[in-house]
Amino acid sequence: MQPRNMSMSGVVDLAAVKAANEARQKAEQARAEAARQGGAPAAPASHLVFDVDEAGFETEVLQLASEVPVVVAFWSRRSEQSEQLTQQLARLAEEYRGRFVLAKVEGETSPMLLQQFAVQGVPAVFAVVAGQALPLFQGVAPEEQIRATLDQLIQVGEERFGLTGIQVTDGPAAETPAPVGPYDALLDAAMDALNANDFAGAVQAYKNVLADDPANPDAKAGLVQAELLARVTKLDPQQTRKDAADRPADPAAQIAAAELDLAGGHVEDAFSRLVDTVRVTAGDDRDAARVRLLELFEVVGSDDPRVSAARTALARVLF
Repeated sequence: MQPRNMSMSGVVDLAAVKAANEARQKAEQARAEAARQGGAPAAPASHLVFDVDEAGFETEVLQLASEVPVVVAFWSRRSEQSEQLTQQLARLAEEYRGRFVLAKVEGETSPMLLQQFAVQGVPAVFAVVAGQALPLFQGVAPEEQIRATLDQLIQVGEERFGLTGIQVTDGPAAETPAPVGPYDALLDAAMDALNANDFAGAVQAYKNVLADDPANPDAKAGLVQAELLARVTKLDPQQTRKDAADRPADPAAQIAAAELDLAGGHVEDAFSRLVDTVRVTAGDDRDAARVRLLELFEVVGSDDPRVSAARTALARVLF
């Protein structure tokens, strides 16, 4: 059976954003130091597959779905096909190494979940992405088709919601490559430039790191923040607000106003504005608002509950 409904298709206050940047830098340094001292900042591989029931669904699935796509497999001990399918999905979850996780729900013990997901029979497989449930397929399916569906799900999670998955600690695939750096001097230079309101200098310093190490988390986070500050300082706040009020479906006007909101500390207003823009636009305009919203998520930080709430709101207007 083919997967169903998989539609993958005034004065600006800059101090808060600078403080967020500093806090993020310190947090990343602390995690790196913990890793060097033998800490385990990543999840163990055993967390890639887990059983869940009605009592734990909200905390174990819905919250986790703001970080990584969660595949939810409904199964029954009385169905040999469903047991085989959950074993197959568990094997794939381990192979994909944290790009998705598998939550197994035994139908007999979770009748309310069966009702809420409108499950007609087991096995039935869904995904939860940023708080939104998506039906994947009913019954068994060839592994090639399952892999294609998972790849599409992961792509949607990354491109539409900025979900990059979780890291795992054991096995060869989880080994952390040696850093290409060190980049302390360049990152310190970027922070000095931010503190001096030299946003162009900060942008270039972060780009210098990323040119050598494209995955560097400090530089990636710092770059989106420095670019935001560079754009906001060029705005006329009064005119920006007027343009946004006059052109509610203009993504450029709404993006500018949202960035002004964010720089002024009005995070929920910024996110809500862009979610609404995604809702009322289509095509390239919709994509422009969505992509900028994902960038603003990076500015605030994926651990912030306001980001999780906005991801859920975004999922609702996209699907």
